[in-house]
Amino acid sequence: MWELSRSFGFEAAHTLARAVAREASLRVHGHSYRAEVTLRGVPDARGMVVDLGVFAEKLAAVRAALDHRMLDEVPGLAPATLENLAAYIWRALAEDMPQLARVSVHRDSLQETCTYFGPAP
Repeated sequence: MWELSRSFGFEAAHTLARAVAREASLRVHGHSYRAEVTLRGVPDARGMVVDLGVFAEKLAAVRAALDHRMLDEVPGLAPATLENLAAYIWRALAEDMPQLARVSVHRDSLQETCTYFGPAP
């Protein structure tokens, strides 16, 4: 069994309305995110778990939906927690990438990571 991972970064803004919220979370603020997507499988007759070009195209589409966006406005995402971002990315890829094993979303500047292991929520 092999695992193949690819990462992409995105910059985005959001708010977080909480029952007990810190004032800073209620204001519009942004983060630099890094998502890492891991596929697991056995290489096919060509010797590949997945064609890396196809993998890159699928991730580029997800990145385009998130990069330089107000995450509160992304359909199917809100609220924009690390947990919901990981699940959103999973759902966006799961149908076309059956080898999907995990999605991690990082906010490296805060040393925070959330990893989602399917199936899709």
